[in-house]
Order: sequence, then C-alpha cells, then structure tokens
Amino acid sequence: MRIAITGSAGLIGTALVRSLRAGGTGDGESGGHEVVRLVRRPPAAPDEVHWDPRRQEIDTAGLAGCDAVVHLAGAGVGDRRWTPAYKRELRDSRVLGTRTLATALASMDNPPRVFVCGTAIGYYGDTGDRPTDESAPAGTGFLPELCVDWENAAAPAQEAGVRTVFARTGLVVARSGGAWGRLFPLFRAGLGGRLGDGHQFWSFLSLQDEIAALRHLIDTEDLTGPVNLTAPEPVTNREVTKVMGRVLHRPTPFPVPAVALRIALGEFAGDVLGSQRIIPRRLLESGFSFAHPGIADAVRAA
Repeated sequence: MRIAITGSAGLIGTALVRSLRAGGTGDGESGGHEVVRLVRRPPAAPDEVHWDPRRQEIDTAGLAGCDAVVHLAGAGVGDRRWTPAYKRELRDSRVLGTRTLATALASMDNPPRVFVCGTAIGYYGDTGDRPTDESAPAGTGFLPELCVDWENAAAPAQEAGVRTVFARTGLVVARSGGAWGRLFPLFRAGLGGRLGDGHQFWSFLSLQDEIAALRHLIDTEDLTGPVNLTAPEPVTNREVTKVMGRVLHRPTPFPVPAVALRIALGEFAGDVLGSQRIIPRRLLESGFSFAHPGIADAVRAA
C-alpha cells in the first residue's frame, strides 16, 4: 500500500512510519508499505510532498496512488500555557490542516480509500468516574469544542465517499514525547508524585498499541467515524503514580497540589486535573487485541 502521513516527525508519526515501512503487524504482506510524508518545508527527499495547512495548499499530485492518508499533525496541547494566541494556534493547526486534507481528497478523481484523522479523547471533556464510549456526546470547554470543529473539518472527504475514521487517542505511554515523556525523568529522579488528589482517571495507551491500532483502522474496512484509542481499563492518577514508582524503583513522595498546577499551567491545569474514563468499545468490537492492556505493562514497555 501507498500511505500518506502528516505529522511524521512527531512521537506517533515517527513510530508509525517505521512500522509501516517494516511491514508485518498483520497487514498480510511480507514487505513494507510505501510511505509519503507531507511536510511544510520544501521537500528534500523523494518520499516528501509539500503542503501548507495555513494557506490551505497541498500538492495533490503527490497523493496520487495513495490508498490511505493518516493525519497526525497539530501543535502540542501541553507544550505551552494556553494564552489566547496559543489557543488559536492549537485550533488552526488542527482545523485548517484537516480541512485542507479533506478538501484535497474530495477533489481527486481517484482519492484514497480511507482517511484516518487523529483527534483526541478531549472530545468528551471531564467524564468523572463514568465509563464513556464513542456513543457519548461532546463535553464542554475549549478542548471538546476544538475536537468537534476538528472532526467537522473532515466533512468534504466524508461527503466525497472517502471512509473517514476519527482516532480519538488518549495519553500515549512512551519513553520520550507526550505526557509520559515529561513524567519519566521526574520519577527517575525520585520527584514523581500524584497530581492533585490523584482520583482523576487517566485513559492511557502504550505507543506500541497506538501504532497497531492506527494500522488496524487503516485495514478494517467496516470501521468509520469515531474510534477511541485507549487501553480497555483506565486507571486513576494515584494508581499511575504507584505503578511508576514500582516499575522504576523510586519513591513517590511529592504530590503536586492542584493550586500549584493551576499556577504553573494556567487553563490547561483543568484538563490535567480532570477525569476521563474512556472505553475503547468500537476498537474491541472490531477484534483489536492489545499487547499492553494494563498500566504496568504499558509503563514497562516504555
């Protein structure tokens, strides 16, 4: 297969490109897939295609012959304080990028058969301790509103008949990058601890399972619409803290008070302290098997 990917230099994109080029993982082929990387700078390699989501420009000729497009690009949610300017950056990097791709796919005579748009479980907002699957409505607040606009931007591809899947990803457990990329150094230094009261649920997924799940979405012809990419049993931040300390053989004596998080993170602290107990119902029903279903498995794998 020929597969185009945005965000190929990020944590998930880098791992996905490596996995696709290596082949295997149940794709039915002995060799690897051909990967096309969409880049915003001038292309510097034969496998690169230029696009400019801000100007909503893309070289559709470079997408010719692609069987799938996986869209992973977007500014990091936790990279900076949520100033009004950065909230615009978060929104524009997702909504404009998705709209650019979806419009381009809709304009092609022979578009890819599937568009996998990476979104987030932020769609649901704070769910407390209530198990929540894909049938739940959007929550309230900045992130849920962003996710709604993000997914709605894919409408041109859907209306053109391209199978469109929204990969609503949770917290990816990885050695570097994402939330866990920040946690590991703290816990290794013996400075890790629960955040706030620690009762908030964290819906996690190992990096290996994230990549396998994305490939599953590409290959499973009857999957469309939202699919939660999280492990089957979310755990509380208090449980995460205990597992991190046990796996890394470090004490976890320093809880971070909620007020300190609000001072350090601003508006984003509300999402760090919020609870999301998200269940991957559609992923499980489609026959996906997790390599690391438990938090201890995922942390050890990272």
